[in-house]
Amino acid sequence: MRVSNIAGRAVLLCGERGLDISRASDGRFPSDPQQLFENWDALRSWALDAPVDDAAVLHTAQLGPPVPRPRQIFAVALNYADHASEAGFHLPDEPLVFTKFASSLAGPHHQVALSSLTVDWEVELVVAMGRQVHRLEEESAWEAVAGVMVGQDLSDRTVQLKGDPPQFSLGKSFPGFGPIGPVLVSPDELPQPDDLELGCSVNGVTVQSSRTSEMIFSVSELIARLAAVCTLFPGDLIFTGTPSGTNGGKAQPQYLRAGDELVSWVTGVGELRNMMSGPKLGLATGDPRVAERRTSTLS
Repeated sequence: MRVSNIAGRAVLLCGERGLDISRASDGRFPSDPQQLFENWDALRSWALDAPVDDAAVLHTAQLGPPVPRPRQIFAVALNYADHASEAGFHLPDEPLVFTKFASSLAGPHHQVALSSLTVDWEVELVVAMGRQVHRLEEESAWEAVAGVMVGQDLSDRTVQLKGDPPQFSLGKSFPGFGPIGPVLVSPDELPQPDDLELGCSVNGVTVQSSRTSEMIFSVSELIARLAAVCTLFPGDLIFTGTPSGTNGGKAQPQYLRAGDELVSWVTGVGELRNMMSGPKLGLATGDPRVAERRTSTLS
């Protein structure tokens, strides 16, 4: 099952077309994408025999975040060995957990306003919970998952690393710093949900490329460890960590600038395409990439 948010309404994808879930179910299920999670198992059963002949052409320009208002967003730092190495840290013995605030979430084509000249990319697999769980066994963790999405944990490194201890959550929660989507894909759609290719590019140049099988803590283990402490609710999100290729530890970092196109993907799930805005920031510092783009546009 693949579910999207089209102009604020929950839509079931049927190939290249979409079925408005509330209308097609005669109101049995809500139009609000967030409210779907309260009865997710019933939705999955209904979707097996949904009236797909009523599906209409998708308006992908109106795609919003498939999970727009989760109660909780968990995020995991240093969950790929190569990323821990590039950042200069030892491999963690336990998941390093922080949170992103829900106001940072955005859709797959959202234009992101940069907060500074030190905004970095972090492509991630994002998991959405489909059931309320607490203290579950790792072997049954995937059964509690509604689906997965592509995500970006955009990070203002200046804000993130300010203070002692640093401000991880604030540095990663500016408006638009959590684009997710383009659709929510249930695990049964993926032949190997624990081994998915993911990556991202900036202006067509690949900057991150890995597989989720390279995670230090797998999706199942992350869910079990989080649920050992917290109650996870339907619709909660888990940003599962990013691989190497960020600007952390680079002698000459190349952070995002106005006009950059950030494309993020998970094979079999989809891709995000987010443009960066805030040209005054780049021009104020004489950033050559912004100046070159402006010149080429004018010519």
